[in-house]
Amino acid sequence: MIGKGISTIVQCGREISEEELELIRETVELFPKLSQRDLAETICEHLGWFTASGNYKREACLKLLYKLEAKGLFRLPKKRTHASPRRPSIRITAGTDPDQPIVGRLGEIGPISAEVALRTQTIRLCREYLFRYHYLGYKRPFGCYLYYLIRSRAGIVGCALFSGAAKALGARDSWIGWTEKKRLLNLGWVINNSRFLILPWVKVRNLSSHVLDQIARRIGDGWKNRWGYRPVLMESFVDPEYYEGSCYKAAGWEYIGMTTGEGLVRRGKSYTTTPKMIFVKPLVGNFRELLCSGELRGRREE
Repeated sequence: MIGKGISTIVQCGREISEEELELIRETVELFPKLSQRDLAETICEHLGWFTASGNYKREACLKLLYKLEAKGLFRLPKKRTHASPRRPSIRITAGTDPDQPIVGRLGEIGPISAEVALRTQTIRLCREYLFRYHYLGYKRPFGCYLYYLIRSRAGIVGCALFSGAAKALGARDSWIGWTEKKRLLNLGWVINNSRFLILPWVKVRNLSSHVLDQIARRIGDGWKNRWGYRPVLMESFVDPEYYEGSCYKAAGWEYIGMTTGEGLVRRGKSYTTTPKMIFVKPLVGNFRELLCSGELRGRREE
């Protein structure tokens, strides 16, 4: 038996039972030569602990293992050091050089297509455009993501990136009404429009809202095809020092408040930025009910 006064414990919204704790202890003792990473993935496999996209919930499991080690349940193998992979730089090419101005009415340059970038070459093009022309630059997304390349009859007019939602967001979390446990459990079903770019030489009224509306109608299928599950809510942040969020409002997104500018609190670290406007767009009518429940099913659970 595990003893130490440990019965159940909650980690990232999942309640780990006494039987599961005993299984974890036995696994750690049975495989002393595994790396911490491999050990966590083995335990995830045994527990059926996966992200919405079907990957091992490795980081959550590692946090649980460190917590249990601190309680004296077992001793983990020493952490192995690996050379950090070199972060690939974005190489600027002639393919993203400024083009001839695209000016006119929406109907004059249409049809507009916002298509998921699947080929490596197209994804690289999106990254290069964002790095070169978005005021925030480009940062590699973690976890699940989708790039969109936006084309018109006159040529490429922009691109967009959707990735994982902010881990904790006071105004959003209050608006949804979920508990901390349900937030940790269901956060994967909220996605963030982390970058949206209309190229600077494109001046077409209503283009941005048209693109956002088109993506909203199609992203459920796109995300399902790529990651194996359907998100139920989108969010995005707008810096009021630069923009008013007019295109989001015109596309039916709702303004729900401001970020604090403090970021997610981490022990020993500080993070500050300017407050941002928070916009949200439901993808299904019963999104609140789903996000506040235990009914959402990921790729391996359907």
